[in-house]
Amino acid sequence: MKLLIKQRVFSWTDTYDVYDENGNPKYLVKNEMFSLVHRIHVTNMNGREIGRIIQNFTLFVPKFDVEIGGRPFGTIEKKFTLFYPKYELNYNGWRCEGDFLAWDYDVYSGCSAVVHISKELFHWGDTYVIDIADPKDEIMALMLAIAIDAANCSNN
Repeated sequence: MKLLIKQRVFSWTDTYDVYDENGNPKYLVKNEMFSLVHRIHVTNMNGREIGRIIQNFTLFVPKFDVEIGGRPFGTIEKKFTLFYPKYELNYNGWRCEGDFLAWDYDVYSGCSAVVHISKELFHWGDTYVIDIADPKDEIMALMLAIAIDAANCSNN
């Protein structure tokens, strides 16, 4: 299954719309307006919050706590590397590897690929496609993709 994440270009805060593979709106992602760190809320189309991503204040590497369904779920930390982006995940037993330009990420559970996140070029605003092997991992994959985008924005 696939999800498409599209950034709203003309918005006061970082806001994203998430669509299913048929182009139907599925989730809304919104960062709090007057926060010094990322505080991102993910809601379904009825406005019910399904998760939050909260940035921990660290000096050199972005680190995020993920809550799903109101409960702590894990952490995602971008490591300092020179060439390939690397993330340390304490998140569902997954590990994540990125490419040189930080446009494509593969997420593994053990030796099996469970999620592929790719950035689409030549769009207004950031646009990502999340290809998820198992539909039960949809929310976890979405939250991870949003945290990776936030970590990349924090470094820039």
